[in-house]
Amino acid sequence: MAEQWNLEQLRMFVRVAELRSFSAVAREQRKAQSAVSNGIALLETDLGVTLFERSSGRQPRLTEAGATLLEDARELLRQCERLDGRALALMRGQEAQLRVAQDEAMPYQPVIDSLDELARQFPLLEVQMASGAQGDVARKLIERRADLGLLFHHDQMPVSLERRAVGRIEMVTACAVDHPLTRLERVTRQDLARHRQLLITPQESGYPGGEPISPQIWRADSFYAMAELLMRGLGWAWLPRHVVQYPTYQTQMVELASEWTPPALVVELVWRRDEPLGPAAQWLAERFAVHLRAIG
Repeated sequence: MAEQWNLEQLRMFVRVAELRSFSAVAREQRKAQSAVSNGIALLETDLGVTLFERSSGRQPRLTEAGATLLEDARELLRQCERLDGRALALMRGQEAQLRVAQDEAMPYQPVIDSLDELARQFPLLEVQMASGAQGDVARKLIERRADLGLLFHHDQMPVSLERRAVGRIEMVTACAVDHPLTRLERVTRQDLARHRQLLITPQESGYPGGEPISPQIWRADSFYAMAELLMRGLGWAWLPRHVVQYPTYQTQMVELASEWTPPALVVELVWRRDEPLGPAAQWLAERFAVHLRAIG
């Protein structure tokens, strides 16, 4: 017998699992609670398994079968979003406008070189550029204020976004030219721990270089904000090498020979899953990847 379940029931299943409440999902989807309960019950009947444990007065809990099928359901819904998005892109054809948002610490030259080539390849395309601190790029994409994002990988990426790694940026240990650490030929973790550490972003984001090794830390959401603090002698930091080599900073900060630095920053192209990249955006993405590898 063919299954009769549908995508609406799968969406209910995923949301009940996330919110652990039939009534909350009913309010969110503007349905009667009975409609949500019946939808889940029909899905269970069609699948032949019980998805939730139901006890009077308690939140619904996933059964072992429900936990097993949850990620499959999520992936199926993601595939449906991709299908809708690709169909929309085919219907639209080449985009008339491309809105690009980038982390403000993205290497300058690969971006400019890519845009220079884009202008020649798509002379009628309107381009809008926006820069922001860590977190701003993903927010612009979610709010549909950007079509393509260039950012550094971090763990807390919204599930509605697709991403693709295109290159890596080396991190270095740096401090102001008159910082006490500059007197050492090679700094150890113990040496670094004796001085204030400047860190990027909240630790829980999983952003590279977010782990403190000093008991005294300051945090910022921008590598350039960190660089300004660093030049005032307010601490040492792990920074992308191209930031340390920025002409304005070169005479005011130095790269330290250190026994450990964080892994390289992974540069990612990011876009909304339900709005795939158009021809111009795809072309720009490929050229940026090429130019980024060239400076690696």
